[in-house]
Amino acid sequence: MPHEAISVFDIFKIGVGPSSSHTLGPWRAAERFIDRLYHTDKLFDVTSVRVLLYGSLAKTGKGHGTDVAIQLGLNGADPVTVDISSIDAKIADIGAMKKLILHGLHEIDFDPLEDIELLMTEALPFHPNALTFLAGFKNGDLLSETFYSVGGGFVIKEGEENNAKDSVQLPFPIDSSEDILHWCRTTGMSISDIVLENENAWRPEAETKKGLLAIWKVMKECTYRGCHSSGTLPGGLNVKRRAAELNKKLLPAKNYTDYESWLIDIRAGGNDFKYILDWVSCFALSVNEENASFGRVVTAPTNGAAGVIPAVLHYFVTFCKESSEDRILQFMLTAAEIGSIFKKGATISAAMGGCQAEIGVSSAMAAAGLTEALGGSQRQALMAAEIAMEHHLGLTCDPIGGLVQIPCIERNTMGAIKAITACQLALQSTPDFARVSLDTVIKTMWDTARDMSFKYKETAEGGLALNIPISLPEC
Repeated sequence: MPHEAISVFDIFKIGVGPSSSHTLGPWRAAERFIDRLYHTDKLFDVTSVRVLLYGSLAKTGKGHGTDVAIQLGLNGADPVTVDISSIDAKIADIGAMKKLILHGLHEIDFDPLEDIELLMTEALPFHPNALTFLAGFKNGDLLSETFYSVGGGFVIKEGEENNAKDSVQLPFPIDSSEDILHWCRTTGMSISDIVLENENAWRPEAETKKGLLAIWKVMKECTYRGCHSSGTLPGGLNVKRRAAELNKKLLPAKNYTDYESWLIDIRAGGNDFKYILDWVSCFALSVNEENASFGRVVTAPTNGAAGVIPAVLHYFVTFCKESSEDRILQFMLTAAEIGSIFKKGATISAAMGGCQAEIGVSSAMAAAGLTEALGGSQRQALMAAEIAMEHHLGLTCDPIGGLVQIPCIERNTMGAIKAITACQLALQSTPDFARVSLDTVIKTMWDTARDMSFKYKETAEGGLALNIPISLPEC
């Protein structure tokens, strides 16, 4: 049976908010579509492009910036490197001129209001997040390609579903937590060491460590930026940013000048429980306020849940004496593997599983990563992940106005706190007496996802989205 090989860099991706499945995924799909046209020498024969959005992408696409992401992807911008301060201007120019430069090379007529169609009542069977690109050519031919954004920035092209398994052969194949325990028992290695050995199938160990530290750097920059940015979030809900205000309350006498001196000032405030709790919330709020503002974030494993792991990592480096660069790498490697087995055994897409698939998974990832970083055993790390997800089961995805703001931003604070609590419970427990395994809770999450009404799967048609009446602009 073919094994699906998922790298830590599949779980942790640098991108632009507000959503991995509704922003980053469609962006990548647009890039793939245009790349194919370019590499088959058809790009300069294109006369028109239309985009059809189905299901959840149609219902909450505007609020999640799906239309913006598609235009940027067709234009040739990359979410990792694009100047985020230029996005508004780029989109405004396309809308005003009604022109799009495909791949940054070939100009065509393009009206976003006409050429991006929201098919609110239509859905494709493979996945709720579906989009089709239609390109017209000078000779009258038409090319159609359909993509599915399956969560966490992962994209599958129609017809490739059966070829999704990666051909990379890993020394320690893992599809479940039982597989993790098997390899740990066999080798005596930690979870992070097992994962690092697997990463060697893709690249040298030094490159993996360098890449993970680059991911951590983006998380740090995003957290610091979010803690120093005030104002109102875009989209029409008029949600006030809170992280900067909380940062000022917690550090009334500002002595710092950069990220490192900021952490020094935070540590100087002590280890009072309430103080630490406020900072964990502040860290999480800051990242997801940046995410809601089309800022640069890291999927962990998704954009909507991007604040949980940075918040817990900042708790670790700020308040835990065990913190070191090597421990940070252990945290990230362990967390990524937990995200991977959730993707294989269930889903990391809110459109498929509700918010348990995003905040719940990120909380489980953070709990396991923190447990290993604090010296917990392999079984304690898996126990922490199980505890964190067990208490997110059934969590719905009901974004008001289809925006990744209410209740999404606050949910990241809850996920971070639950991860820390789950870690502490696991460290003070004996896994031998646990009645629920991580594999059992992953299966239960998937069962719950399949039973959950579509209204609570990122459609903005149930829950808070239905009970908080609002009026948002059309664009």
